[in-house]
Amino acid sequence: MRLRGARPALLAVAVISAVMIGVFVTPPARSATTVPHPIAPFGQTSAIGALFTLASSGQLQSHFCTASVVDSPAGDLLVTAAHCMQGQTAGQVAFVPDYSSGQEPYGVWTVTQVIVDKNWTTSGDPDDDFAFLVVSRANSKVPVQEITGGEALGIGASAGRTVEVAGYPDSQDALLSCENTVLAYSGTQFEFDCAGFTDGTSGSPLLADGIPVGPAPKAARAGADVVIGVIGGYEQGGYTASVSYAARFSSRLSALYEVALTAAGQ
Repeated sequence: MRLRGARPALLAVAVISAVMIGVFVTPPARSATTVPHPIAPFGQTSAIGALFTLASSGQLQSHFCTASVVDSPAGDLLVTAAHCMQGQTAGQVAFVPDYSSGQEPYGVWTVTQVIVDKNWTTSGDPDDDFAFLVVSRANSKVPVQEITGGEALGIGASAGRTVEVAGYPDSQDALLSCENTVLAYSGTQFEFDCAGFTDGTSGSPLLADGIPVGPAPKAARAGADVVIGVIGGYEQGGYTASVSYAARFSSRLSALYEVALTAAGQ
């Protein structure tokens, strides 16, 4: 589990039907390389950031999870793991893109809405361990995506492709990234084997290079980073720092994205 003290989620929105698929395990990957920020060759760090709790004064406290900007018409949408927002309240969480050692190069963005799936809130279904967050910045009408760029959503991507994963371990103040082959832990869950992905890396995007798979908004442009999952899902992302899991983005994620757009008035 990549978030300490997780509790049952409190927010509910769309109801999406579940599909049960049998479990199978593949051999572990080889030749993983874990490196500090920046990501290479195709990951863009500006769209990835740390989630912080906010003090009553509005000051940043500790960072506890990772999120990233995804392409949307209004440019104010993030994706993370649903379990990251358990016990958290919109308005008391902030997103700091490309955070590093106290530096906030793209500002601080307050979470104003949290959108998760009802299957997660009612049963903690690991196949629905993802959430969309709407963010805004005080005294600014410029959306976060206009500043950082946004990732395309990759729906139904297959295992066996090279991905980069980047996130913020809660024991350090910088982005950690690793490139490796994503494995199929089951028909609905990815496995990603890289060292160092401890508490705090829940919500880290699995980034693949190329054109999105399935429906996505305007991000179907050549060279866009494509997020095909976020650390979470089985074991809420994994109980060891070297093996991580992610719910495969499917029609459930696509449907939740549409709910998020409606909730955000897009």
